[in-house]
Amino acid sequence: MAELRFAHAINRALADALTEDPNVIVFGEDVAGPGGPFGVTRGLLEKFGPDRIRDTPISEAAIAGAAVGAAMGGLKPVVEIMFMDFLTLAMDALVNQAAKARFMFGGQFSVPMVVCTPHGGGVGAGPQHSQCLEAWVAHVPGLKVVCPATLPDAYGLLRAAINDPDPVIYVENKSLYAKKGELADKPAIVEIGKANVVRAGKDVTLVTYGAMLFRVLKAAEELAQEGIEVEVIDLRSIQPWDEAAILTSISKTHRLVICHEAVEAFGVGAEIVAHMVDIGFDEFDAPPVRVAAPFMPPPYAPSLEDEFVPNPERIKAAVRRVLA
Repeated sequence: MAELRFAHAINRALADALTEDPNVIVFGEDVAGPGGPFGVTRGLLEKFGPDRIRDTPISEAAIAGAAVGAAMGGLKPVVEIMFMDFLTLAMDALVNQAAKARFMFGGQFSVPMVVCTPHGGGVGAGPQHSQCLEAWVAHVPGLKVVCPATLPDAYGLLRAAINDPDPVIYVENKSLYAKKGELADKPAIVEIGKANVVRAGKDVTLVTYGAMLFRVLKAAEELAQEGIEVEVIDLRSIQPWDEAAILTSISKTHRLVICHEAVEAFGVGAEIVAHMVDIGFDEFDAPPVRVAAPFMPPPYAPSLEDEFVPNPERIKAAVRRVLA
C-alpha cells in the first residue's frame, strides 16, 4: 500500500488506462501542458504525448461534442469539464447525443466516453463554480453517474467508467483532491452500481456519497458515544444506484437518513426516499429524513459556505429526529 492524495489516485487510474489501452485519449481545458486546473492530469502529456493528451479551446460544447464523435468512431475519450457548473454548456451533446446514441441507432453504436468534472464547495469558489448538479445527469436515461469518496474508489470507479461501453459522468469533489489515503499496488476496479457499507450499525441507515461521507462518519462516531449505532452506506454510484444494499440495511435498522451536498429539492435523496418508501414501506418505523443544502446558490464567504454544506451537527440532529 502506498500513501497518496485523492488527485494522485485519479491520475494513476488515467495513466494505467492509457498504458493498457491505446484507444484511451484525454482532452479538455488545460489538461495537457498545465496538468489540469487541480493537477489531476499532471505528467500525462510527457508520458503519452500530444496525440493522446490534448488541450482544447474554452468550449465545453465543443469538448463534449468531440468526445461523442471520438467515442462513436472507436476511441475511448476521457474529457474534463473544469467545473461541474459548466455542464450547462455541454448538455446538448451529453443529453441528446451521448445518452441517446445506442437507442437512436438500434444498438449498433455505443458511446464509451467519460466526463470528469469537479463539484462542491470547500474552496470558496462561489455560486458559479461550486454547484452539485449530479441529479441533472442522473435523470437522463443512457447516462451513468458515479461519485467516489475514497482513494480506492477514485481509482476503481474511474477505471470502470473508462471500460464501460456507455457514457459515464465521473464526479469529483474539489475538497477531496488533497485528502491523503492508501492505495494498493494493484487497485481493484469498482463495479458501477454497487454501494459500500462503510460502517455497520443497527439503529439508523445513513446513505451518502462523495465528500459528505467523512462528515457523516464523524457524526456517526459522535453518535456512538451516545449509544446510537449508525450504519453508513457510501452510495458511490448515483446512476445506477444500489437499491438492494439500502433496502437490506433498512430491513435491519428500520430508519433512513440521506445526506448530500447538493440542494435538497428534487435531489438524489428525494429519489432514494421515494423509491425506498415504494418498495419497503413496511420496513419503516419512522419517516425518512434528508440532510442537504438549502435551496439557494452556494455562497462565496467561508462562514456562509460552512452553513450551506451539511455539517455533523445537522446530520446528528436528523438521526435523532428519526429515532424520536
